[in-house]
Amino acid sequence: MQSVSVIVQIVIGLGILNVWLLRQNKATAWRGGNAKNMEEEFAVYGLPIWFMGAIRFLKILFATLLIAGVFLPFVTKPAATGMAVLMLGAVLMHLKVKDPLKKSLPAFSLLLLCLVVIIR
Repeated sequence: MQSVSVIVQIVIGLGILNVWLLRQNKATAWRGGNAKNMEEEFAVYGLPIWFMGAIRFLKILFATLLIAGVFLPFVTKPAATGMAVLMLGAVLMHLKVKDPLKKSLPAFSLLLLCLVVIIR
């Protein structure tokens, strides 16, 4: 079970870093509404631009801590818990704007993976 948790931590961490560092300004099929980038997506949700910066900081922090948790296990559960809260928020935002369920699939999947790490 330990190796599964480590793999899941790395998958979550790298996935989040990919979205927030490499794909933030790219269109994807998962963006809320008709947004073409992260800034537009937060506008679709009715959230201020400063909130996007706060979420970006927290997601990168928790993703980094999840990866670091492979070597520093004491940071793993707090990071997974924080990330789970953010993923729940992401799912709720997709529901708020009545996106097709498909669009919330990545956030929901990461939420479930965070729960796997938390309960291990």
